[in-house]
Amino acid sequence: MAIVKKMILGLLVVLIIMQFFRSPKNRSIANYPNDISVLYPVPSNVASILDKACNDCHSNNTRYRWYNNIQPVAWWLNGHVEEGKRGLNFNEFASYRISKQYHRMQDIIDEVKEGEMPLSSYTIIHTNAKLTDEEKSTLINWARSIRDSIKATYPADSLVRPKRQR
Repeated sequence: MAIVKKMILGLLVVLIIMQFFRSPKNRSIANYPNDISVLYPVPSNVASILDKACNDCHSNNTRYRWYNNIQPVAWWLNGHVEEGKRGLNFNEFASYRISKQYHRMQDIIDEVKEGEMPLSSYTIIHTNAKLTDEEKSTLINWARSIRDSIKATYPADSLVRPKRQR
């Protein structure tokens, strides 16, 4: 029994020490010169959907809840946000190559249609981020309209993803 008490005490000490090592916060109140809205219309109903279901992981400004102050939860959440921003960041969208913009819109269509976004691990706690069928349709139609606009504006060869160098 003494060994179990020592293990619990050791674990508690490690958890307390972990609290002193913080992840950087994804918060920015700056103007976003590369925001998607600079290039493409974002109607208010789409902006509302993006705000409630997408922007915490796909923008430069995450709204944090109380549990983000507890390690190792904060590290795990920071990893999700960084991964989400690497894939798609609406605040940096205008800086993407046109082929990346084009393909990211298709990714939105596919992932929303298949129910992969927003992540189920996110909607468990953020229940308001669950998309209704109408919201899914709105988001998909918006992404399609942007793809159509890109396709109509740029030559077909500029929409092809560049091959990776090996």
